[in-house]
Amino acid sequence: MTRYILPFASLLALAACASVPKEVPVEVRIANATPAVNVTARGETTPVGTPNADAADDPAIWRNAANPAQSLIVGTDKKAGLYVYGLDGKTRDFLDAGRVNNVDLKDGVAINGTQGILVAASDRNDVANAKIALFRLDPATAKLTTLGKVDGGKGEAYGICLGRDETGLSAFIVLKDGTINQVAIDASGATPTGRIVRTMKLGTQSEGCAVDDRTHILYVAEEDVGLWRFDARAAGSTTPTKIAAADGKNLVMDAEGVAIAPIGEKDGYVLVSSQGDNAYVAYRLSDDSYVGRFRIVDGAIGGSEETDGIELMLGDFGPTYPRGLFIAQDGHNATAAQNFKLVAWDDIARALGLPQ
Repeated sequence: MTRYILPFASLLALAACASVPKEVPVEVRIANATPAVNVTARGETTPVGTPNADAADDPAIWRNAANPAQSLIVGTDKKAGLYVYGLDGKTRDFLDAGRVNNVDLKDGVAINGTQGILVAASDRNDVANAKIALFRLDPATAKLTTLGKVDGGKGEAYGICLGRDETGLSAFIVLKDGTINQVAIDASGATPTGRIVRTMKLGTQSEGCAVDDRTHILYVAEEDVGLWRFDARAAGSTTPTKIAAADGKNLVMDAEGVAIAPIGEKDGYVLVSSQGDNAYVAYRLSDDSYVGRFRIVDGAIGGSEETDGIELMLGDFGPTYPRGLFIAQDGHNATAAQNFKLVAWDDIARALGLPQ
């Protein structure tokens, strides 16, 4: 009997292997996608401390309005903690926070009785119970101080972004299964508090997000599906609207990091990392229309590939980044550990033919 069962089992195993789709090589994905224009980075951060691993993940930007060249970048090493960098890319601080995945920040937040810069990270040290880890960033010393954690809901914490509406400050924490919990944050007391005020849902694994505080719209990337938007107001609808599909053309899965370039009262661009073909895609905020695609290629500084998190802030960041700063996580940083690449918004706008 055994001599018949074993060959049959082997056939089943072979059939199972044959049914698993083969990964399409990145060269083919690039060839099949809509053409992208090229830009080069003007700066980069020092590599994160975790070598030989998918470790660097997501950046956030604080702009120093009084002295733009002294602005700061906060970035995650999702195996170890949070880094603070200067615009020169050098490490100014590191805080051992464990497994923090994505990060965002807001200035002008009431923290322990004074106004300050609040940093929020999606904390997945406990994969069954998401947390939001909160920190204060001191702009003078570039140091992070731990404030505490608040609950983010049941599930594994992935993405996070901060937004303000008439009710106050909210953290939108994106869980790995596509659940998005809006958490009202109050950091004004001795210990920060958080309360889940509503829940939204996408069908599959999601991560990157960003909030446009002017229009109160939340943008979320569902990795294998596309880019969505929600009403970000606490009393708003929880029904999503699809902006773009990950169709292998304009947007190639995985759709990862999300960032916003606000222009005027309600226009500008939302950018999303098209990780599958090492590109970035821009859509117009006013009507969700496709604008263009770009890649960060090798120049005086290396390019970026397989990007997870991105961030973008318009404004003066000094002579190197006079009209804005775009930051992309680099999944392949030559022979070093992963890091973040810094690109001038001027270069992106010029390459895409956007109004200057």
